[in-house]
Amino acid sequence: MLRPLLISLVALLLSACATAQRYDAAQDVHNLLVAIRDNDRAAFDRHVDRQALKRQLEGRLIDETQESGAPRLLQGLGITLAEPVAALAGELLIQPRVFRWVAEHYGYRRTDPLPSALAISPALRPIGGGRVCAIADSGGPCVLVFTRIDGLWKLTGFEGEISMLRARP
Repeated sequence: MLRPLLISLVALLLSACATAQRYDAAQDVHNLLVAIRDNDRAAFDRHVDRQALKRQLEGRLIDETQESGAPRLLQGLGITLAEPVAALAGELLIQPRVFRWVAEHYGYRRTDPLPSALAISPALRPIGGGRVCAIADSGGPCVLVFTRIDGLWKLTGFEGEISMLRARP
């Protein structure tokens, strides 16, 4: 009788920890959304781990090159160019206006009020290692990955379609 009660208690405590983690992350995600909305580059940069995001994009470019079915010579060229392309992409694409377009793709409109941290929290899923991911719809895949770094939740990964990251006017 005691064992099921203890198991239930542990499950409840773990659930509470996950909820607290999601709410904590949601505060910083909200702040990132404010920076994106306001096109505030300094605030945006505080909530983005640019190096981690560049490395993640580089890895995705390499993976897509290897899975492309292109001749080995072209795959080798693609892998060789992945690092400089990711570095250039990091400079051109890791900025507030690009991520505003991503948000709009997932249904956010500039005229809409920003969701509160409480409203953002359910859209965050703990994925281990001090990370959470933002999902576009319930049960959907991760789109953005945030990692707790130096007391802030920072954007460290983009799991959406690479083609969505485009510099637009």
